[in-house]
Amino acid sequence: MLRYLARRLGQALLVVAGVVVLTFAVMRVVPGDPAVAFAGPKATPEQLAEARERFGLDDSLPAQLLAYVRDLVTGDWGISLRTRQPVRDDLALAFPASLELVGAALLLAIAVGIPLGVLAARYKTKFPDFGVRIGSMLAVSVPVFWLALAVQTLFAGALGWFPVAGEYDAELDTTSPLTLWTNITAVDALITGNWPILTSTLHHLVLPALVVAAYPAGVIAQMTRAALIEEAGQDHARMGRALGFGETSVLTRFALRPALNPVLSLIALVFAYALVNGFLVEAVFNWPGLGRYAAESIRSLDTPAIAGVTLLVALVYVLANLVVDLLQGLVDPRVRAR
Repeated sequence: MLRYLARRLGQALLVVAGVVVLTFAVMRVVPGDPAVAFAGPKATPEQLAEARERFGLDDSLPAQLLAYVRDLVTGDWGISLRTRQPVRDDLALAFPASLELVGAALLLAIAVGIPLGVLAARYKTKFPDFGVRIGSMLAVSVPVFWLALAVQTLFAGALGWFPVAGEYDAELDTTSPLTLWTNITAVDALITGNWPILTSTLHHLVLPALVVAAYPAGVIAQMTRAALIEEAGQDHARMGRALGFGETSVLTRFALRPALNPVLSLIALVFAYALVNGFLVEAVFNWPGLGRYAAESIRSLDTPAIAGVTLLVALVYVLANLVVDLLQGLVDPRVRAR
């Protein structure tokens, strides 16, 4: 297990190194001069020179890359040209809201997708299987921005069951101020016993979480079905049938655990996809996460902030894959031997 862990860590570090170099290259090809964006269009030559010196823009590219890597390692992700604040501090405020949304959506997708996959595999080629396959195809195919607008129009606009936008009711900042611990509103409200904000946050979270969960739930259901059908034909499943177990017991007791290996790998992929896909959902529901921060940074050509968002999403993706690899190694010893 230690050798397996060391190998996976080495691969993860290589991916991170590649992402860092790619992010640096993107920062250098984005149109516009960061010094002008930071100092302003009416800056004097002296102010522009000071800004270029501050960002190291007059150094050679290898020197700039080394400085960029050094700053990242020491926790300096640059200064936002738009907010004039450290990018790391901006991300520390925006990322928890996105993590709250995507985390809730992924839990919902797993809770719905795996049981539906088991149901489809149990009744393969029958009506439940047909219904699950059609539903999962629709969930995967529908554009997320269209689904967000449709859900918002129906359940928030026409029926009035849920709020239109926002993370929680703004007036609660005055009547029930929240003490921050993790910057994840629902978690902080639960820790501090702030029930008005917790209730309001969960109420606001329902619609965007449903929209973000649609694609992962459909993909997880399809993968679970396919993996279970394959495992149901293996020797251990046939042995379960020979011992007198019913088909449902064979699937859940003998086939489900090995079938979860590809599903776990898929969950890491859909988590990163949902994090990026959630940017559009955040824009529709005015959710104060990475999506809004990234959109505002792109509009203002804030290259340090754009690079910070890109790097953060890549690191989350690598970390999610690493965690899934470790879980696979624990669940199935055969994976460690690969």
